[in-house]
Amino acid sequence: MAAPVDDMFSRCVDPAKASNNVEVRFIDNVKGKGLFAKRPFKKGDTIFIEQPLVSSQFLWNALYKYRAEENARRLSGLPALSLPHPELCKVRPDRHKACPQCQGQLALLRNLFTTALYEDRLSQWFTPDGFRSLFSLVGTNGQGIGTSSLSQWVHACDALELPSQQREQLDAFIDQLYKDIDKGNHSCVPNAEASFPDNNFLLHLSALSDISPGEEICISYLDCCQRDRSRHSRHKILRENYLFICSCQKCMSQMDDADMTSEDEDEVEGEGETEGDDMEDEMTDV
Repeated sequence: MAAPVDDMFSRCVDPAKASNNVEVRFIDNVKGKGLFAKRPFKKGDTIFIEQPLVSSQFLWNALYKYRAEENARRLSGLPALSLPHPELCKVRPDRHKACPQCQGQLALLRNLFTTALYEDRLSQWFTPDGFRSLFSLVGTNGQGIGTSSLSQWVHACDALELPSQQREQLDAFIDQLYKDIDKGNHSCVPNAEASFPDNNFLLHLSALSDISPGEEICISYLDCCQRDRSRHSRHKILRENYLFICSCQKCMSQMDDADMTSEDEDEVEGEGETEGDDMEDEMTDV
């Protein structure tokens, strides 16, 4: 259940100011929508302040127990998607049993939410269908994908010993799957960050660099240390935890770099040290 365009900034402290600062545009069928600046921002400027509609720290996949194929279909929006090597998914839906104590818990939770948080302008989220859509939205955007059945299936595929041609075909399939699931608005060189500087419920979106009108506003799903790692390391983190392959300017400029993680690079550098270097290190340590 997507919010109407004219209601996009209703959760902001100053909706009129936010709508004058930024706008939501459709980018393409891969990235979907993005946030774009309507006026210039200087580094450190607050782009807008809003109260998040939902905050969650649930590990959704641990709760859902989806099979890898079902998970991939849900996240990619491709209901006919079939995964190769389905036997690598160890989830057994036939062994799942409904908990009799859990029946009706979503309805009970909706009633509690309604009693505590109901507002007329958000009434669509408190209907039975709206509340289910809200939880689906949280499940899509806030899940712990690194521990999901889909991620485990990918790890199992990576461990398969296959002829080179089959390996290339399987890797290409997985890469395309991640592109289909791609969550836009991430960049390894973000120009904005979201934070809670006042330690309250208000989220601040602030500029990390100067932003020009018409420029897309991107945050990063990686922390500052992860962003300094190799392109292959960054892609590995994003692939395992967020199920997409980044194509930001930094990643595109490093396309010709070796497919090595930062740990691999450290090992190579370590192997290149000479005996004299080791002795010098020991003397320095002393």
